[in-house]
Amino acid sequence: MPVPKRKRSRARRDSRFANKGMKVKNFGGCPNCKEPLMPHTVCKECGHYKGVKVLVTKAERALKRGDALKAKEARQASAPAEESGAESNS
Repeated sequence: MPVPKRKRSRARRDSRFANKGMKVKNFGGCPNCKEPLMPHTVCKECGHYKGVKVLVTKAERALKRGDALKAKEARQASAPAEESGAESNS
């Protein structure tokens, strides 16, 4: 049975795998906001995929939270005024 005559060095062994590194990936652009984007992925900036809105973005969630907080504060501010008006009528 054939056996190697000498040990193969680490450099020679590892040079076989030197070409298997990472490849350059293609980037496209989001058709909605023109942000650089990997193919077949949802845009994280605007939430569109193939021209359809499929994702709620962080900015939209923050706006919605702010609106909800303002509405809650407005309700709380008007509730004590209504209670005090109701007590004086009774």
